[in-house]
Amino acid sequence: MEEDIPALQRHLSGIVGYHYDLRDPLQNAAFYNLVQHHGFPTPLLDWTFSPFISAYFAFKHIPRFGVSSSERVRIFVFDKVGWCAGFQSSGIVMPPMLHLTMLEPLALNNPRMVPQQSVSSVTNIDDVESYLTLRQMNSGNVYLRVIDLPAAERNEVMQELALMGITAGSLFPGVDGACEQLRDRFFGI
Repeated sequence: MEEDIPALQRHLSGIVGYHYDLRDPLQNAAFYNLVQHHGFPTPLLDWTFSPFISAYFAFKHIPRFGVSSSERVRIFVFDKVGWCAGFQSSGIVMPPMLHLTMLEPLALNNPRMVPQQSVSSVTNIDDVESYLTLRQMNSGNVYLRVIDLPAAERNEVMQELALMGITAGSLFPGVDGACEQLRDRFFGI
């Protein structure tokens, strides 16, 4: 955080045409969310408000053919409202205590956030699922549920999502998303 993030900030400021003030919590969160959406390692975990967009990401890397009938994809459903009501959020990225903080960052220079209905969590916990299981046992509330779907239904699901307008082209605005969408349509890759 002391070396890599400032170097990344200096490098990206000229590209995105904006200098993020990393001391401002809203701009800091927006910066982390931007770089997360472009593949830079961050402590963020991406979520979406949409179960359909979750399905897109769950099936995205499943091949079109040759999937075992026993193979599954998993969608995690997180009770953000219940979690935020029951647990204190951290105002800093890496506090000394274990935490899972939900963020709804600004979409500064991040055209992927809005179509992905993006929400993020920041945490300093390696095994979030076990942490949430422990919190659930202690509180008696259920914060995390899972939905397992047959991976072999990938083609049907992706066709239905495309009819809803949920494609690489809509979720990743720009040349990369358009090329990915058409590559999948024309070549099935």
